[in-house]
Amino acid sequence: MSSAQIHGKTGSRYEEVLSPAALAFLVDLHQRFNPTRKALLEARMVRQKRFDAGELPDFLAETKHIREGDWTVAPIPADLLDRRVEITGPVDRKMIINALNSGAKVFMADFEDASSPTWANMVEGQLNMRDRWSGSLDFTDEKTGKSYAISAKPATLLIRPRGWHLPEAHVTVDGEAMSGSLFDFGLYVFHNAKAIMAKGATPGFYLPKMESHKEAALWDAVFSHAEKVLGVTHGTFKATILIETLPAAFEMDEILYELKDHIVGLNCGRWDYIFSFIKRLGRNPAFVTPDRGVMTMATNFLAAYSLLLIRTCHRRKAFAMGGMAAQIPIKGSAEANEVAFAKVRADKEREASNGHDGTWVAHPDMVVLANEVFDRLMPSQNQLNKLCEDVHITQADMLSVHPGARTEAGLREDIRIGVQYIEAWLRGRGAVPLYNLMEDAATAEISRAQIWQWLHHSTELDDGRKVTPDLFRATLADEMEKVRAAIGAEIYDKGRFPEAIELFSDMSLATDCPEFLTLPAYELLVRTGA
Repeated sequence: MSSAQIHGKTGSRYEEVLSPAALAFLVDLHQRFNPTRKALLEARMVRQKRFDAGELPDFLAETKHIREGDWTVAPIPADLLDRRVEITGPVDRKMIINALNSGAKVFMADFEDASSPTWANMVEGQLNMRDRWSGSLDFTDEKTGKSYAISAKPATLLIRPRGWHLPEAHVTVDGEAMSGSLFDFGLYVFHNAKAIMAKGATPGFYLPKMESHKEAALWDAVFSHAEKVLGVTHGTFKATILIETLPAAFEMDEILYELKDHIVGLNCGRWDYIFSFIKRLGRNPAFVTPDRGVMTMATNFLAAYSLLLIRTCHRRKAFAMGGMAAQIPIKGSAEANEVAFAKVRADKEREASNGHDGTWVAHPDMVVLANEVFDRLMPSQNQLNKLCEDVHITQADMLSVHPGARTEAGLREDIRIGVQYIEAWLRGRGAVPLYNLMEDAATAEISRAQIWQWLHHSTELDDGRKVTPDLFRATLADEMEKVRAAIGAEIYDKGRFPEAIELFSDMSLATDCPEFLTLPAYELLVRTGA
């Protein structure tokens, strides 16, 4: 009989989550579902070859009967009926407590894009989840002596496991690395499902990075099997799916259908969606994107996918969750803060007016603002009754590229943010404040993918220069000198900038657009013992 082999370092209390029974549960999940996971990842690459040859994503002919069928998802549990403001963040102890106490309706504890997947981060995150549901989650800051504890009315807790593509290299079965998805999900439900239910709450999840309804069907099979093994009623586990890839946006009905016993909604994962749009259509000259800053949710392909998501979800009696406000407070400038707050307010007003049932923020100080907007424009618990029957979105709408220039400033921003994020990620930080925004892995993915696209097409900037490898290298070197001057030579030199620069450069200059930045970056983490 196969067993799990642990290759990561042992830390305080690790044995509580990595118990023999929990590891046996993980082995079972791995053996049952990992072959299908790998086949589905290969199917992504087969499809990518067709996109590279000029095929465009479209609504599937073979599932037309599902899109036209009269069906709905299972009823939504009471503790998930009002999700007007959700906050997201990494799974470290202090952050979890602050997020649960933030005043948001829901906290998504993120094992994926907002967490660097070091072994310590992943296992200690599971310990923190276990402590949350056992009633023992507290924290005392050693530097300040300040104590933190969960309030009497904390936010509803959902977790986001890693996407299907990410491995957990520190755990192998028969010499093969486990899926990060199955590791994160498996440990959480094994240790917490019954404790969550005993408190009258729902074991809830956000599931990321799917590209097809077949990947959703795999999650449904995982949920159903885990429920059976753990002795809980079928349909107990509930998921919200992040629609953050271009192919998945054409299969929203089908994704809801495959998970209809376990799903409560879809979410607009806007940053990863831009990344996916660039990656999947990157070789097609008709889809060269402008500066990232001009691609807003109000127009073109981003507006189309948001409106289609609302219409699709409400027709199936599922929630349509809005996207992230990444802004964080700007210290020492009331005027700059008001400008930032105005942008967030306008974005949330658009979401609530269009029919979204809730939205995301990245910082506790944005909870009040987002609550005010949704309280004003959505006085009921949700907007499931807003059917948006006048919304008709076509393939052309979904592929409509935002107008706008490609500029040197945009190139520099991609480089500056991308490299600094990777450097922090390699030091174990997944949520990184940069230039008054809380960035996660999606921003770095957009940055390197867009530069790859501009390089691939020798894209012309608004000043007439073409984006060439020489221009990229010169701009990268100049930006890194500026970053070193800005943060200080001592901090810069003690960091992991050489590795981050090399990785960012290699991915930007690659012949083919690499699938994920986080895969080679994770290999770096593992090689350096993190």
